[in-house]
Amino acid sequence: MHKRFSAQTYLIMATTLLFSGSTWGFNETPSTDLESLLNETMTPLMEQHRIPGMAVALSLHGQRHYFNYGLADQETSTPVTDETLFELGSISKVFTAALTGYAQASGALSLSDPASHRIPALEGSALDEVTLLELGTYTAGELPLQFPETVKNETQMMDYYRQWQPASPPGSQRLYSNPSIGLMGYLTSQRLGQPFEDLMQEAVFEPLGLEHTHFQVPAAQQRHYAYGYSKEDEPIRVNPGVLDAQAYGLKANAADVLTLIEAHMSSTGLPTDESNTLDQALATTRTGYFEVGAMTQGLGWESYAYPVALETLLEGNSREMILAPNPANRLTPPMPPRQAAYYNKTGSTNGFGGYVAFVPSEQIGIVILANRNYPIQARIDTAHQLLTALTNTP
Repeated sequence: MHKRFSAQTYLIMATTLLFSGSTWGFNETPSTDLESLLNETMTPLMEQHRIPGMAVALSLHGQRHYFNYGLADQETSTPVTDETLFELGSISKVFTAALTGYAQASGALSLSDPASHRIPALEGSALDEVTLLELGTYTAGELPLQFPETVKNETQMMDYYRQWQPASPPGSQRLYSNPSIGLMGYLTSQRLGQPFEDLMQEAVFEPLGLEHTHFQVPAAQQRHYAYGYSKEDEPIRVNPGVLDAQAYGLKANAADVLTLIEAHMSSTGLPTDESNTLDQALATTRTGYFEVGAMTQGLGWESYAYPVALETLLEGNSREMILAPNPANRLTPPMPPRQAAYYNKTGSTNGFGGYVAFVPSEQIGIVILANRNYPIQARIDTAHQLLTALTNTP
């Protein structure tokens, strides 16, 4: 069932509601109470952080609910709608991870393969000792957050990887990195022998029915592509970059992102037949491969035992966790996907900020997309408030 609620004016309600142990009770069709909860949560958030527009999508026990706020384009006063496309930033990584999981489930590669396997340009480099799994979990040996500014094309990218030397043994430290998981996506497409974007369309987007998820927004959809806004309120959009598609390049509406989350919540990963390849792929991304403090690192996804305290989520998504290396404990064997777990991923570009989270055991998922890059702490706090209220779990 799909329920849509629209709040196109910025100030629907001016009252800030603080959730300090309070809970909300809903009947089977919680439309009115749910709309009030969302309005009272999102409106103050937008005011505080000067967010022009937001889209929120919720999945509650198989029912979908959409809430749209504010403007996708301030100059033309275009409102956010169900069709509005937002830049996903690093939320793109969980889509990339699904493709690599698909390649493994279909027998095209193994996560234990060396990164240099069947890639002559990388043979004899430090990547002989790094696996695809270590690339996808940011444990390759401290690849940096971004490429150096001198890396502007594929030739320079390969030169960079050939010359790179790890600062720590592979598998020992986690350092969040676009060049790390981006290379995993690149090598996956090399092994499958097709362009990355085409593979994503065939193996992930089409099977899931994602018709509003794009690397390059088609001309017919440009009117739905929101503008992001800088700190100075200048309209901006993401610039092209090396491995941008693999690491941070997707644009999508909230409904398509929610579709991916619902697929994860219904996925078992059991190897039954060929038609179950994508299901296995999604389970591969939710598998836990490393422990980093209270956070379990999957392939793209990060998870926590549920229920989880807000302070734990904030620590797991802190600047220190993003910008500094953190000791990683390899899980042997890997931890199977959990039902009682809180899975999450943040995503940002210069003009956009997003957050997604879901708890399979509660059958609840949330997508929050905004056309301003506002603090990650505020995103997590907001999602945690909503999930706490909706699940009656502190």
